[in-house]
Amino acid sequence: MAAHRHTIHHGHHHFGWDRSIPPVLTVAPGAEVEFHTVDSSGGQLDAGSTLADLGRLDFGKVNPTTGPVFVEGAEPGDLLKVTLLHFGPSGWGWTANIPGFGLLADQFKEPALHIWRYDSASLAPAAFGPGGRVPLKPFAGTVGLAPAEPGRHSVVPPRRVGGNMDIRDLAAGSELYLPVEVAGALFSIGDTHAAQGDGEVCGTAIESPMSVALRFDLLKGQAGAFPRFTTPGPVARHLDAKGYEVTTGIGPDLMQAARDAVSGMIDLLCRTQGLQPVEAYMLCSVCGDLRISEIVDMPNWAVGFYFPRLVFG
Repeated sequence: MAAHRHTIHHGHHHFGWDRSIPPVLTVAPGAEVEFHTVDSSGGQLDAGSTLADLGRLDFGKVNPTTGPVFVEGAEPGDLLKVTLLHFGPSGWGWTANIPGFGLLADQFKEPALHIWRYDSASLAPAAFGPGGRVPLKPFAGTVGLAPAEPGRHSVVPPRRVGGNMDIRDLAAGSELYLPVEVAGALFSIGDTHAAQGDGEVCGTAIESPMSVALRFDLLKGQAGAFPRFTTPGPVARHLDAKGYEVTTGIGPDLMQAARDAVSGMIDLLCRTQGLQPVEAYMLCSVCGDLRISEIVDMPNWAVGFYFPRLVFG
């Protein structure tokens, strides 16, 4: 891979979105930049962390993003094209059940922590419990621009200018298009993951610090209402080889249907694989996919939860 024109080290990070944060780098369209990110704990957890460390998390220091970068010529109404070139994973990560957070927070009220170790060169599937192997697909959970509204805004919810979207397919080769709301766009990136299922149902994936190389391009006057992206090819081949176990939720409330589908898979994994419920919940978050199967046959909607059989096969 060709050398990158610019590098931003992990010390140049910030918390929340704010158009008044000074840029750490100014680049012209066409520039390539390598970002060194911090994990979503903000460096409070590491490969040797324990459950006690999870209990000491300062939530004012979570979800940092590296940046911001000022892109010359970017103005409100433009579209910033971000090509994700390469991810350099660290070889370790963590997944946690954090009380009060996640799709089934009312059912899983106690904290839990799993530390992952994986080969950063081969990206071979990472071990989980007795016999589990989770395929890896590095990506950035948070990719976005500063919003026009003044003041500091939480990084937790995604918004029109991107942010904490947690879209697994924003992996190497994908091209992301973000609507610009402020001069220079003010781009930042973080919350890198070694793997995640669609839905990130327990609230965390394999949270893993890594480097991210990308290229900026500018499309003048082409901003849409929300972000869009293009993938370079198929998006689930790392999971497809042995098919899926699928549980469903059906009813008039999509959120409840999603909860029922996930709860059904947790029960199935506990019964067939000998997992504890919280282990199954975290595993679903890193490699299982929530899908809306139908949303037109009123009054009931159908949601499926797809768990890849190769994890235990």
